Amino acid sequence: MGAAYSAGQVDHLYNFFVECSPDVYIKKKKKHCKSCLSKKKDPNSYIKDEDMTAEKGRRTSKNWEIISAKEKSYLSRCGSVESEPEENEYEDEEDFPVLSDESQLLNDYQLQKLAAHMPARTQGYQWNLVYSTAVHGSSLKTLYRNMADLQSPVLLVIKDMHNKVFGAFSSDPFRVSKYCYGTGETFLFSFNPDFQQYTWSGENSYFVSGNWESLQIGGGGGGFALWLDADLYHGASFSCPTFHNAPLSTHEDFIVQDIEVWTVLN
Repeated sequence: MGAAYSAGQVDHLYNFFVECSPDVYIKKKKKHCKSCLSKKKDPNSYIKDEDMTAEKGRRTSKNWEIISAKEKSYLSRCGSVESEPEENEYEDEEDFPVLSDESQLLNDYQLQKLAAHMPARTQGYQWNLVYSTAVHGSSLKTLYRNMADLQSPVLLVIKDMHNKVFGAFSSDPFRVSKYCYGTGETFLFSFNPDFQQYTWSGENSYFVSGNWESLQIGGGGGGFALWLDADLYHGASFSCPTFHNAPLSTHEDFIVQDIEVWTVLN
């Protein structure tokens, strides 16, 4: 059976438990944050919060606008627009070739342009410097001799006394031959200062020919697309049917300042 207690005994017993365990039997008052108290005090605060949220949304929606590419480029330079990397930047990084030696004639821009326009079978292979007038002297015989054992394509780079850079990519290494050689992969290029490429027109197959007196690239018309003498000192460049090219230098007859020939091993 349960025991019965009077009201006085219950109060006395409750006070006893409170004294023994105040943490259990004393109810703590709930604390309210300042924002809750302010909302409780001001019934219009909920309306104000909603108005602020709507205003924030309106401000956010006006933070963008459609601009042209030219405007974006201008604002990016001024620091007003956060620029993002273009896809072409990553492509250029992938196109940048690995060189055995530092080029004295080609800067990074020119190297990237040439690498990007060379045949697919050359992509990913190292460029080796096979001939340089700065290292080997100015001699067509030396140029031929340095390529005697090669079977890979080559890149001829010329810098004239007017500081114009131009040249040719040949599908075959340069050699002395009675007949023209090469394939439709052969092309001409120039930087004046923008990159210009002249590919095979298909009109004839006078790609490359060479003897001990000169090296000729392109022909079939009144002159060669590119011609160099035995001393690699005098050169000439004319329009020709093989490539339908413009003269590569600013002068049809030019004086050579330096030459580099790179081979692409594949």
